Amino acid sequence: MSTNKFPPKPRYNPDDGPVFLYGLHTVRAALDNPRRSKRRLLATPNALIRLGESGGTGKVKITETTPRELDRLLGAEAVHQGLALEVDPVSRFGLDDIEPLTLVVVLDQVTDPHNVGAILRTACAFGADAVITTARYAPRETGVMAKSASGALDLVPLIEVRNLGDALETLKSRGLLVLGFDSEAPAPLRPRSGDQALAIVLGSEGKGLRQRTRELCDEMVKLDMPGPIKSLNVSNAAAIALFAATAGRVG
Repeated sequence: MSTNKFPPKPRYNPDDGPVFLYGLHTVRAALDNPRRSKRRLLATPNALIRLGESGGTGKVKITETTPRELDRLLGAEAVHQGLALEVDPVSRFGLDDIEPLTLVVVLDQVTDPHNVGAILRTACAFGADAVITTARYAPRETGVMAKSASGALDLVPLIEVRNLGDALETLKSRGLLVLGFDSEAPAPLRPRSGDQALAIVLGSEGKGLRQRTRELCDEMVKLDMPGPIKSLNVSNAAAIALFAATAGRVG
């Protein structure tokens, strides 16, 4: 496969510039996602060899580059592993697009892209059918989010809703039990037996769940932690909640 040699564009702005995904697992998942529009792949020769060991690159244009040029483009803090893929944002889904819905993670205005990416990764590991975010007060897709998700951004359907209350009502009408998590909730989370469909609702890093969201939850629960710290980072809480909520499932 032929490659083109020219320097990448100046460093992009992750808040309003093009979307660059980077890192081996993240780029591989994006290349394998048929719904993802790929523009160009920037790769060092060694990284291109490693990428080829896990599959092809399709028809995406490949530009040979260097680690230093990728550092300049993405920032020295980006762990790019010699790869950066310029893409359009991942296709978003609607609730009606996913069938069946048996395990869903709902994020009520979680804004940190590291947290959203880590939650996507955890949701993928536990076999969640989708992650739901709000249209406002949710992060734009960036390389940081995708890197934290380690490929899950292209594996777990991401649903963006304008009205979270309406979305929760829809989930309840489809038979899901809506569990809201809050460190001040009266009852601790207990492992659920059987195959009850669940929606696990987590609030923002600072304020937690909004009042309307709480009112729509079937149950409000907390993670029972014996230590002096009673609250966790939302991505850590999501991992524990998914484990505890699904521990009693069969298969």
